[in-house]
Amino acid sequence: MITAIVLIKTSVDRIPEIAEAVAALDSVSEVFSVTGTYDLIAMVRVAKHDDLADVIPGRISKIPGVEGTDTHVAFRTYSQHDLEAAFAIGLDA
Repeated sequence: MITAIVLIKTSVDRIPEIAEAVAALDSVSEVFSVTGTYDLIAMVRVAKHDDLADVIPGRISKIPGVEGTDTHVAFRTYSQHDLEAAFAIGLDA
């Protein structure tokens, strides 16, 4: 699974509608409304690297009100759940 973090600039008067449209896309697992330079952050998860082109420039960038994106592809994913499981290896519950 390939994970991409997509920073999205939008029309500020349409942030909730754009966030809902992005979240409705199949490969998008979460969308966060944030402060700072970007308005939204989307987590995109796909099976193949080439699928990113279908989702990000092919769908996200075409949503009315999306003004630009900046994509970061994850090398490795760490989560609290994974860390807790790793530290619990060999311990009796």
